[in-house]
Amino acid sequence: MKKIDRRKAIKNLGLGLGCIPLISNSLTGSDILYDGSKTITAGKFDNPNIDKPITVITLGAGSRGNTYGNYGIKFPNQLDIIGVAEPIAIRNERYSKKHNIPDKNRFKTWEHVFEQPKFADAVIISTPDDLHYAPCMKALEMGYDILLEKPIAPSENECRDILNLAKKTGRIVAVCHVLRYAPYFIKLKQMIDSGAIGELISIQHMEPIEHIHMSHSYVRGNWHNSKETTPIILAKSCHDLDILRWLIGKPCKSISAYGSLKWFKASNAPEGSTNRCTDGCAVELSCPYSALKIYHRERQRTYVFDFPEDKSTHSDFIIQQLKTTNYGRCVYKMENDQPDHYITSMEFEDDVTANFSMEAFTSYHGRRTRIMGSMGDIVGDMDQFIHTDFLTKKTTKWNINIEDVGDYKNSGHGGGDWALVFDWIQAVKQQDANLLTSTIDASVESHIMGFMAEKSRKTKQIVSIDLK
Repeated sequence: MKKIDRRKAIKNLGLGLGCIPLISNSLTGSDILYDGSKTITAGKFDNPNIDKPITVITLGAGSRGNTYGNYGIKFPNQLDIIGVAEPIAIRNERYSKKHNIPDKNRFKTWEHVFEQPKFADAVIISTPDDLHYAPCMKALEMGYDILLEKPIAPSENECRDILNLAKKTGRIVAVCHVLRYAPYFIKLKQMIDSGAIGELISIQHMEPIEHIHMSHSYVRGNWHNSKETTPIILAKSCHDLDILRWLIGKPCKSISAYGSLKWFKASNAPEGSTNRCTDGCAVELSCPYSALKIYHRERQRTYVFDFPEDKSTHSDFIIQQLKTTNYGRCVYKMENDQPDHYITSMEFEDDVTANFSMEAFTSYHGRRTRIMGSMGDIVGDMDQFIHTDFLTKKTTKWNINIEDVGDYKNSGHGGGDWALVFDWIQAVKQQDANLLTSTIDASVESHIMGFMAEKSRKTKQIVSIDLK
């Protein structure tokens, strides 16, 4: 096997210091075998150069807060969670117990954290979308470095405020654009920049949300109302706008978008349906979005319920949750307004084009990518991609292996979650934002693309992008 040094490869491909990640052994591959296959294997996150962990306070102990915090459980020599702010008591208790957080560093809300003098190196902000801006601004004012869950903030002005204050204070702000750290997208970036497909012409990219995920998160769940959180193009797909900007390597000049809420609305409610799936709905057994089916019978996505310790009570607990929370409501009778299909077309500098499609109604998930160049193309789905050379007509299949190798198996988003945390820790330790692949500058740029996409969708106009 021939190793691909991730840091050297990306540096040599001319991405600049702002895009040099630090997992130097994270990708390996064999020599190219035409009409054959290769494997990209994710490596480990061990770093013997770290002599002392960074200390961190987590604001928001939900799913994402636990994902990033769990890195400290696996690698306590690198990351030490010493504080938490979480208003849901059972989450606060469990997070504190997991990380051995003393009572004095347990807080109900993020505001309480900043009433104390600075007592850690950094904060992880994994609060709800509409609670990113205020704690981020306060953390910057107090001198904390930050790992900020996407989206940065609900408005363009707030995003720019955070960028400006980060520059003024000189603090590290890493936005969780985790796809940049996934081996699949890293290798695609290498292939494009190495000239393997000639000159880049166009990209088609799709995010299949998967129908149950859509109903769970964006119809019943926390992100069902764009006015209370953020538009779905940012809440769900700012990852994808960011990865397109990164792969292409040039600014986006203009954007146009189309999409609507077509299916999950009252006019499509089946005859005999009730306000809740537990209310004796006549069509419950024939509905793919039945809350009883999803959460009770199949036990999908039940992590949102904060189960009691006694497992024998879990079945009754789920039913009670379905009777009292939005997760038990009919998908056709919610106050949701998020589009369930969304298509965005973009023009980048040097006449490179990209199409992005966010689709709710799929039986599968995982991004799909088609990259077209003057001398070859690439077709991939995050598990593998196939490169075809136009001149030789030979193909190379690359397999992505993250499940059984190294520590990526504990990380989501194709291995990107923990790879981001790894790089963020290095940046904080060395106080050098250039050690991040995804800097706050780049993150704000792709967010502006999202805001302009939403403007285009609503106004039915092509919208120019102004990054100044």
